[in-house]
Amino acid sequence: MQTSITFKNLDSSDALKSYIQKKLDRFDKLLDSPAEASVVLSVEKIRHIAEIKLASDRLNIQAKEETENMYSSIDMIIDKLKKQITKSKQKVRERRPGPKSGIKGSAERNQSGLSDDDPEDDSQVIIENIHYKPMDINEAIMQIDIEKENFFVFTHAKTNRVNVLYKRKDGHLGLIQPTP
Repeated sequence: MQTSITFKNLDSSDALKSYIQKKLDRFDKLLDSPAEASVVLSVEKIRHIAEIKLASDRLNIQAKEETENMYSSIDMIIDKLKKQITKSKQKVRERRPGPKSGIKGSAERNQSGLSDDDPEDDSQVIIENIHYKPMDINEAIMQIDIEKENFFVFTHAKTNRVNVLYKRKDGHLGLIQPTP
């Protein structure tokens, strides 16, 4: 990792430089591509401030920490950077689509009653059986809050039809109901 270290109101120290370099070299394993780090170490009265800007191909991270000891500031900022890197990598993993087919999917198809011989079943279909009872909308709202799901399927007690209650992106609830 290419690192530039700047000292403000502080004498340049080889011990601090090697300590920072050793800590930042650990991030090479976490990052997919080579990164550049810009480190600024400064002292203001009794505050020891460490600031790091880390830039990679798809990642730009900044962190700042201040304590009464420069080494503890560096340790704390390294922990912050590690958390930020793992969080951003997790977001990338969640955004990527999963495998299009696999052993797990075919096992779930067999358990759900679909056979591998079915010529009409070209795509991976997972069937989940649900048991629901007739209820009114207020009871369905309570159920969606309890189950913490994005949607809830229920039979409306008055119309005896299947309805779907779902959470909208704006935080409100929506209701899908069939028309007679």
